[in-house]
Amino acid sequence: MKRIIVCWIYLGFWLLMQHQILQAQDAPDYTQLEYWAAHPDKEDPADMLPDEALFDNQKTSNVDVFFLHPTTYTKGKPKQHWNGSVKDLDLRMKTDSGTILHQASIFNGAGRVFAPYYRQAHLHSYFTKDKARAKAAFDLAYQDVKAAFTNYLKVNNQNRPIIIAAHSQGTNHATALLKDFFEQDPKLKERLVVAYLVGMPIEKNTFSSIPVCESAEQTNCFCSWRTFKEEHLPKKHALGDSIAVTNPISWTTSKEKVEKSRNKGSVLRKFENGFIPHLVGTQVKDGVLWVNKPKFPGSFLLINKNYHIADYNLFYLNVRENSIARVKSYNQKLQ
Repeated sequence: MKRIIVCWIYLGFWLLMQHQILQAQDAPDYTQLEYWAAHPDKEDPADMLPDEALFDNQKTSNVDVFFLHPTTYTKGKPKQHWNGSVKDLDLRMKTDSGTILHQASIFNGAGRVFAPYYRQAHLHSYFTKDKARAKAAFDLAYQDVKAAFTNYLKVNNQNRPIIIAAHSQGTNHATALLKDFFEQDPKLKERLVVAYLVGMPIEKNTFSSIPVCESAEQTNCFCSWRTFKEEHLPKKHALGDSIAVTNPISWTTSKEKVEKSRNKGSVLRKFENGFIPHLVGTQVKDGVLWVNKPKFPGSFLLINKNYHIADYNLFYLNVRENSIARVKSYNQKLQ
């Protein structure tokens, strides 16, 4: 019996070592363009535009955008690899055609877009009872994010102003990035145009020196929201007025309802079809953002009341124009 136990312990240790070796071999080298989903020195989906009336201003803007994508490593449940490989071509394609195209492209009107591939934690990490494995997965993902941002600062930034933009898991890492880099470096914090921390509950007092944005042109602040169908308050999500919610149409934290006529354009599943104006209105409620059920071809099939996947896309043009407006406001302060 003891021999069997020892064998199982040895096998577990061996598997762990193999996992660590594979992860070490898989570590991204951010000096190489292949480890960037979006980068000014390559053509990528973040350069795309859903409508010919819009403009890609990456070559003329004095601002950079550092975008952290949400979880795209979602297939099945992890057995050995709790982190997605940055060398997995299928996972890269899923990331590129999804979040980089539909979310990161929002910001090409505001500045040069940088978006690293990183060894993201599997979606199951948010729901598992194995908290130790989940923490290790998120820690490894953030290790890559820090490495990417450090390389970006060293090689590309050249003291340019920065927008931080993120969604879901990316927002978790962006929050840590703001604490570890911006709040520790006053000069870097001064160059923060705005942070869009979308899709996760962010407490209003999360940062000691970066406040919640209260107006459309405020800078050195952060915006955050999570989108649900109106009249629905999720039971398993953090709620309450201590959570920051910036309305992505009015760009205030007011709880007044904002009519959908002020929503300039949503971009849905087919990016090439352009945007749909006036799709949803908004209202801040108990730590979340309420919207009416959007109506579009096939929307009768939409029964989920959590619109997390569309946190950015429902407000594509509003977020795009807001990021441009904040850049303009930031630059005016420099004059």
